[in-house]
Amino acid sequence: MGKVTGFLETDRKDRTYADPKERLTHYREFVVPLPEPELKAQASRCMNCGIPYCHNGCPVNNIIPDWNNLVYEGDWKNALEVLHSTNNFPEFTGRICPAPCEASCTLNIDDAPVTIKSIECAIVDKGWENGWITPQLPKAKTGKSVAVVGSGPAGLACAQQLARAGHSVTLFEKNDRMGGLLRYGIPDFKMEKHLINRRLVQMEAEGVEFRTSTEVGVNVSMESLRANFDAIVMAGGAEQPRTLDIPGYEMPGVRLAMEFLTQQNKRNAGDDEVRAAPRGSITATGKHVIVIGGGDTGSDCVGTSNRQGAASVTQIEIMPKPPAKEDKALSWPNWPLKLRTSSSHEEGCDRDWSILTKRVVGTNGVVEGLECVRVEWVNGQMQEIPGSTFTLKADLIFLAMGFVGPRKTGMLDQSGVALDARGNVAANVIDYATNQPGIFSCGDMRRGQSLVVWAIREGRQCARAVDLHLMGTSDLPR
Repeated sequence: MGKVTGFLETDRKDRTYADPKERLTHYREFVVPLPEPELKAQASRCMNCGIPYCHNGCPVNNIIPDWNNLVYEGDWKNALEVLHSTNNFPEFTGRICPAPCEASCTLNIDDAPVTIKSIECAIVDKGWENGWITPQLPKAKTGKSVAVVGSGPAGLACAQQLARAGHSVTLFEKNDRMGGLLRYGIPDFKMEKHLINRRLVQMEAEGVEFRTSTEVGVNVSMESLRANFDAIVMAGGAEQPRTLDIPGYEMPGVRLAMEFLTQQNKRNAGDDEVRAAPRGSITATGKHVIVIGGGDTGSDCVGTSNRQGAASVTQIEIMPKPPAKEDKALSWPNWPLKLRTSSSHEEGCDRDWSILTKRVVGTNGVVEGLECVRVEWVNGQMQEIPGSTFTLKADLIFLAMGFVGPRKTGMLDQSGVALDARGNVAANVIDYATNQPGIFSCGDMRRGQSLVVWAIREGRQCARAVDLHLMGTSDLPR
């Protein structure tokens, strides 16, 4: 602990955003980093608690007090080593993680947690700036081969760990570029894609082979993978969207959120309109947009719609409006339910809660509005409020209601793996093994829709399980 009285002397200060009028003109990141003296001062606020709740709050169990102390002392290179010991990609989590570690921080009891996420991001960014991040080559090759299917955060972390253990790893991705939802689901203004590209360069130097535009179960059979690899890791994510079964759902102006977000990311990458929009172009320019779903994906639709020049954006949610502030006595150090306002919301958006959609209003297949009714929740049961029906003006409606599990056709059907009650691949968090010999699963495909940081954790732990399966022992961390 570098400064015992740091949390008493220094107030919490976090990164800021560029002005909305400026940042709405582009798709680049707009976070304004703290200068190094401020970062050191913020790191000094870490109390080095006897029981560091931030460890358990963080899904990858980052050793947060240690690298806070190293930053306070100005030892950035060792801080990076400690950070990388638990997290393969802190530049991803330092940008898009909701920071459950900060919710668990002891200083969050009075709403002033250590700025853990900002410090984490600064450590890894400084590592790249100074050339400290280089390929980590294995001491020896094992002669074993592993196929990792899906290049989202779980697949990337698993593949990198297995390559560093000496295995020959081939990473399969059905899209034209690696990264999964990191690439095509998260807007560039939250995380620019050059961050993924430079990690891919590192991983390729470490021996990972990339196969893009290759969908296992379609272009390559599971039988082929079984025949050519000693182990298979299924990390394909939870891609099956929750849809809306109401009259008018079939209208062209009702679209899935991921279609919209993927198209814009492809345009930003320089793809032409045909390549970016195989099912037809979606643009919010000049339109009244409604986003159904109050989570992060819905927020991303809000930010993207505003950048495209939407006439208006409204986000609705079926659940009640959360409280503005949590009851710390009941929630801390767990993740609290409270109202969260994203940077996209701040850029311009009407939000409403306790709303049930009834039908899409339109003429000749053209969306004109969304008929809704207000609901109340009584003893956990939803009830419509009589006489509360109303219609929102809409030209374009995005469905951002989450995902119900992995797609079953193709790889899963061919693999014969058992599914759990929720339709995810059945595998525990000890060995990540499925019921099929030599086949493992991790990330959202196993646990269901979750956070990037949880995917990284599962990818790392799955890699160790595969290494143990192949070699009988493993030096990979769990």
